[in-house]
Amino acid sequence: MDFEIVGEIKQIETISRGNGIRNLARLQHIYGQGNWRKLKGKAHVRLVDGSIHLAEIHWYQADNIGKKEFKIKFPFLD
Repeated sequence: MDFEIVGEIKQIETISRGNGIRNLARLQHIYGQGNWRKLKGKAHVRLVDGSIHLAEIHWYQADNIGKKEFKIKFPFLD
């Protein structure tokens, strides 16, 4: 991960769940079976250069496994 989440993730929404996730087979192979969902939300992130920005982030999550594979999809440049 080339960024660090600073604070809490807000405005969380589900993008897809279960068989609607393109990478479901890969997620189950790497992390195990679970009720997988792809989520998005907004959070402040610290980039590698030390700057902090508000960004939309996406990740996968399963109840018994936790949050995995965070990605910045859109940094809101201040």
